[in-house]
Parts: sequence; C-alpha cells; structure tokens
Amino acid sequence: MRAPVRVTIVEVGPRDGLQNERSVIATADKIAFVDRLSDAGHGIIEVSAFVSPKWVPQMADATEVFAGIRRRSGVRYTALVPNQKGLERAIAAGVSEVAIFAAASESFSRRNINQSIDESLTTYAAVCADAASAGLRVRGYLSTCFACPFEGAVDPAQVAAISRRLMDIGVYEVAISDTIGAAHPGQVPRVLDAVTAAVPLANLALHFHDTRGTALANVLAGLDYGVTTFDCSAGGLGGCPFAPGAAGNLATEDLLFVLNGLGVETGISIDKVAAASRFIGLQLDHRLPSRYLQAPRLGATNDA
Repeated sequence: MRAPVRVTIVEVGPRDGLQNERSVIATADKIAFVDRLSDAGHGIIEVSAFVSPKWVPQMADATEVFAGIRRRSGVRYTALVPNQKGLERAIAAGVSEVAIFAAASESFSRRNINQSIDESLTTYAAVCADAASAGLRVRGYLSTCFACPFEGAVDPAQVAAISRRLMDIGVYEVAISDTIGAAHPGQVPRVLDAVTAAVPLANLALHFHDTRGTALANVLAGLDYGVTTFDCSAGGLGGCPFAPGAAGNLATEDLLFVLNGLGVETGISIDKVAAASRFIGLQLDHRLPSRYLQAPRLGATNDA
C-alpha cells in the first residue's frame, strides 16, 4: 500500500468523545483533558460544542472550558456549532475555527438535527457567511456516508452531491464520516471515487467509528487512496445516540500505533495521548475501548 510521509490528525475526543457520556464530567477535568492532549502534540483539538444544553447537557460548559484551557501556539482549538446563535457563542469564547454537521441521508438528518438536508444547508450557509466575516474557517462533518441506521446503504452519489454543496456554502474541508461504524475497506475507495469527482481529495478527511472493528482497516484503505487527514478520539471515546450499540470513534492511540509502525509522521506522542486517555477514563463509568490501552505495555514505544 501507499502511505504519505505525514498525516494530519483531528482530535475529537473532548467533544465527540464526551458528548454522550452518562457520567457528569467536571469542567476542570475537561480542561485538564484538553491541556494534556495539547501537550501530546496535537495540532487540532475539537474542544466542545456550542449546542443547546437541553439536548447535549455534557457540552453545557463549553464557554467555561474554552476559558480555562491553556492554549499552545500553533494549536487550533475548534468547536461544533449548529446555527448562528451557536456561532456567536463560539466567537465570544475565542475559538480557532468551527465545524458544522450535515447528513447524507434524510432520515438521519431529521432525527439528528430535526431538519431536512436542504433546511440544514440553508442554516449552515448563514453560519459559513457569518464565520467568514469573523475571520473563521468552517469544517463540515458529513454523517452517514457509508450507511444510515434508518435507511441502510447510502448512495455514494448522494455523499458526493452533499459534499459539493458543503464546499459551495464555504467549508474548507469535508469529513466523510462513518457515523455508525458500518463501513468496510471495500467501500472506502468506492465512496471516495464518487466524492473526489466533486471535491478535491485535498479537501477531504475521513472519520471512522469502530462498531464492527473495521476502523483501522478503513484508515489503511484511505491512506492507500491518498487521504491525509483523519479524525480520532482519545481512548476510543464516543458513539451515536441515534444508533444503539454503535461503538466509539477510532481510538487515537490505536491510529498512532499503526501510523508509527508505517513510518508516517504525525508529531503526536502516543505515550502522552495514552496518559491523557487514562486520566479522563478515571472520570467515566466504563472501560475505554482503545485496544492500545487494553493491551500489555511494551518495553518501548515507537513514538512520533
């Protein structure tokens, strides 16, 4: 397989990883988690989400978390926003950039954000315009790109069409997301073939969940295709509230272990990420899914 010399890692643990946790996590612990991830060498950390606390209570302290983190030079501290009100709060908190979240299937869009795809893109067009006026870039998540929990298989042509529309309203990158962990390596190039006919490969990222144990295999397929940006979550935290049983995101440690073994540079310390994961794991009511954390420790690590 082909592998790039270096890849970009987007750490989503503090937001996507923690947002569905049942345990109440103290603001100070969230701040310490982000700081530890910064110290590990991450260049992009999705810190929180400026959403309604009624629907996502774990993110109710987004402003306080942003106020408390120790910002390192060169690190982008990002947040998810659902609308212009969320963007206003994010700007006031001093975010580096924001992200929006659309879906490739109508059913999931309506269940997740109570809007059709067209309605969501109208909302996000206004967010992108206001963000541009404030000097902020916007990243776009596109969920259910491989399968939908309500509709089943998703047509790659639909994924390509919505990806193009996201670019047209102003996002700089589209994260092609396997929201429920249903993708397999054979699908990855087929979906990318369709999407890259509409969006340059350089503007795409991959976001995998590990429900069926295929996340790392899917990353390898993406690397071979030429993708150089991947999302992951420290400890393998995360999940989907609209897909019962869906596992968390690809664990950052698991991804780093493979990339280090391939000689792909990331600039991130696997040992320090593992320490950050163990720290936040103490605040939870379950074991972290990361295989790297569960495995016996080796005498030495091939660190980045």
